[in-house]
Amino acid sequence: MAIARGVMIDFRSQVRRGRSLLEPMSSTYPLEISVQEAHRLAKNSGAVKIIDVREPFERDICSIASAEGIPMRQIPENVPTLPRDQHLLILCHHGGRSMRVTQFLRAQGFENVTNIAGGIDAWANEIEPGMAKY
Repeated sequence: MAIARGVMIDFRSQVRRGRSLLEPMSSTYPLEISVQEAHRLAKNSGAVKIIDVREPFERDICSIASAEGIPMRQIPENVPTLPRDQHLLILCHHGGRSMRVTQFLRAQGFENVTNIAGGIDAWANEIEPGMAKY
């Protein structure tokens, strides 16, 4: 369970048909990739979308220009609008929130979703060293 600005998102595992809904689905997409791999995919593929699940005030400090901002607390209401024909790369500050969102989306039937390990902090350190950090 996560609480973000007073909004509770229940990520508790529920068992249906013998499997946990938070258990990774079998997928050709990895559960997690490095920032280097995310950068490579974003540069070389039009079929990739980075979703930044940090709060707007965090994105104001630093962000990836091509990323779409959807705060973690708004992910459940945005599920119907998320593309199923693109590889979704989920990003947060260090990778914790984005992993929870990745698992949540996989439980919603998205096989095409992957967490970016280390988040924007790793991106700033390894991909864009001049990027502001917090």
